[in-house]
Amino acid sequence: MTDHYIIFTVAATSYALPSQQVAHVEMVDDVTRVPNAPHFVDGVVFSRGAVVPALSLRARFGFERQPFDSRTRLLVVQSDGRTVGLIVDSAREFMTIPPTAIKPASDALTGMSGRYIRGIATLTDRMIIVLELDRVLDVDDAALAAVTDMATGLSQETR
Repeated sequence: MTDHYIIFTVAATSYALPSQQVAHVEMVDDVTRVPNAPHFVDGVVFSRGAVVPALSLRARFGFERQPFDSRTRLLVVQSDGRTVGLIVDSAREFMTIPPTAIKPASDALTGMSGRYIRGIATLTDRMIIVLELDRVLDVDDAALAAVTDMATGLSQETR
């Protein structure tokens, strides 16, 4: 069995998410800032009729922020009944990765900084970090919950 993934880059590194967790990929338009949001939440965006919180994966992973350009993408993902936009440097590939190509991350990576990593896929000429979406979105932060709740409320008002 082979699984399908959306491949994207953040800080010149390739990452993957299972395609069934990605609702759609789009260009990043206007991001509306939200007061008192966690440092990795850029704000909210309007995506296909819904207001969606927009998280910067650069900031979430501890990398320096960069201005958006024509390659910057918003991956709209769904997890635990939540819809969230992940801002990434680029997203241009859809790939099948056999489960046997994904190896568990070493203990050195699975500490605090690597808790988002499900494994590392080693393909013929590249390595791709396979993310665990639930862990990327799992934050014990009331401010993030408030942004998500606000976006959900705004989306329901626009219907």
